[in-house]
Amino acid sequence: MLTSESFLALTCAALIALTYGLFLSFMGYRLFILLLPIWGFFFGFTFGAQTLQALFGEGFLATVTSWIVGFVVAATFAILSYLFYAVAVALIAGSLGYALGAGLMSAIGLDLTVITWLVGMVGAVIVIVAAFVFNLQKWVIIVATSVMGAITIAGTFGLLFSPSARMIEQPVQAVVRASPLLIVVALLVAAAGIVVQARVNRFYEIQSYNRWEQATA
Repeated sequence: MLTSESFLALTCAALIALTYGLFLSFMGYRLFILLLPIWGFFFGFTFGAQTLQALFGEGFLATVTSWIVGFVVAATFAILSYLFYAVAVALIAGSLGYALGAGLMSAIGLDLTVITWLVGMVGAVIVIVAAFVFNLQKWVIIVATSVMGAITIAGTFGLLFSPSARMIEQPVQAVVRASPLLIVVALLVAAAGIVVQARVNRFYEIQSYNRWEQATA
């Protein structure tokens, strides 16, 4: 049973997550440079822990090693996405592809195994390659931030009403099991985010950057 202190902490964390999800969904492209390092950290942490779980059969964040790997990958993703535009685009594209691939496997009831992880990695590679080969960086950023923001929002509501580590470990599967209505909410938010961002950013383009080169020049 939640105490008043833990309930307050959970509520504050949920409000922060919901606010971030809304900004990501509806202003992800415009605020890409600011929001992406944050996303890189949290995605990197989850991805690192999931990789250990899938490859070595460890429980999600069940060992000190999984926590250390999660934090190392998180910090690496966050720093590189802040320094290099190409890495930032690859990260958001890869996280979209990974989420769609692994999420699809989770949605049909499969746990996080090597197969699920590999499908996610294949999805990540496909979206990254498409973004750069077909010069779709702008649209990939818009779609990815809208979808990831929607997943963040749905996952936060799911975590509030059905607290579980699986909401972080396998958010798509956990959301489906918690309430199919959350999937509808996620789809509606993602669609609305794509439409809004496409209209607002019709004439706005992110300038590529290499902060490492600028700092050492």
